[in-house]
Amino acid sequence: MSSVRRLPPLLFPASSRHTATVIFVHGLGDTGHGWASAVENWRRRSRLNEVKFILPHAPQLPITCNGGFVMPAWFDIFSLTGKVEDIRARQDEKGILLSRAYLNGLIQAEIDAGIPPERIVFGGFSQGGAMSLFSGLTSPHKLGGIVGLSSWLPLDAKFPEFLQEHDLNKQTPILMCHGDVDTVVPTQLGKMSSEMLKASGFDVTFKLYRGMAHSACLEELDEVEAFLCSRLPAQGNKKPE
Repeated sequence: MSSVRRLPPLLFPASSRHTATVIFVHGLGDTGHGWASAVENWRRRSRLNEVKFILPHAPQLPITCNGGFVMPAWFDIFSLTGKVEDIRARQDEKGILLSRAYLNGLIQAEIDAGIPPERIVFGGFSQGGAMSLFSGLTSPHKLGGIVGLSSWLPLDAKFPEFLQEHDLNKQTPILMCHGDVDTVVPTQLGKMSSEMLKASGFDVTFKLYRGMAHSACLEELDEVEAFLCSRLPAQGNKKPE
């Protein structure tokens, strides 16, 4: 599958010494540019000056639920009816694993550049949040944190099998946020994923936002900023370990 064409990610370099990295993954039909304003919002209080933000762009793929229409996507979606079971019934495992390999490569590049994995946070929205949860929780590195907004854990039925390969993030804090009137990625699916992860021993915080559909709100973005600040505190002149 090396024929998949990928654009280089959108980068926001650290505004002071680079000691940490956030990789934030957009949703279906979007690009990294769609989350540039959110990054600017997170940086406005100058508490994340040492953090580099990487916003990757998904490749163009034909999407089954949209009649085969080609759009930016991390994997194919076969059904998007708003029903939990329709999303879970048939999943593009091949596409998910291909995107995981690409996203893991972004993490490895940061580690190779001297950033410790525990100073790297994986996050994303919707399909990108699904990728951040799946990729982060099965990562070969112990990460600093994982964020999933309006998202779910894909390949949940086979998840224990993937954990047999790498299960280093049991104690890694996970923030999941969801609107309570989301009809695209059903709120119940996000809850189910968080409850399944909690039952498996993962450190999950699930936040519900009243009246929010399949989108983001300022309160939620502030919650993400606080999470990033707690997981990636400034080190000042201290060398990254």
